[in-house]
Amino acid sequence: MKVFAIRLKPHDDLKQSLKNFVKQEDIKAGFILSAIGSLEEAKIRFANQAISTVLTEKFEIIGLNGTIATTDVHLHIAISDREGKTIGGHLDSGCIIYTTAEIVIGASEEFTFNRTFDEQTGYQQLEIIRDNNF
Repeated sequence: MKVFAIRLKPHDDLKQSLKNFVKQEDIKAGFILSAIGSLEEAKIRFANQAISTVLTEKFEIIGLNGTIATTDVHLHIAISDREGKTIGGHLDSGCIIYTTAEIVIGASEEFTFNRTFDEQTGYQQLEIIRDNNF
């Protein structure tokens, strides 16, 4: 496993920055090991909703989980507000960094992650491809 670390700065878009980093580093099967930081705006799609919700206040990033690859990222985020109320859902573009985001990424060289249409669910789902050299 390879490990990467990235620090995002104020006004960076969390999802877009991660997509750019994954392409730059050619990460084919990555996953979030650790993530903390803050947002000045959040755009999250909640469970079973067709569109994302924009939240415009300061939030702490409590957690970020999911898979990342050069083909796409699929991440869920948990954030807390100034009262400690925690909410979470599907990370969308538009989550804007307030002060920082410190993210550690793991990457497997044994697999490639891809997103393909799944007829059963009707969504693009994770396809795991094993490298035959392992």
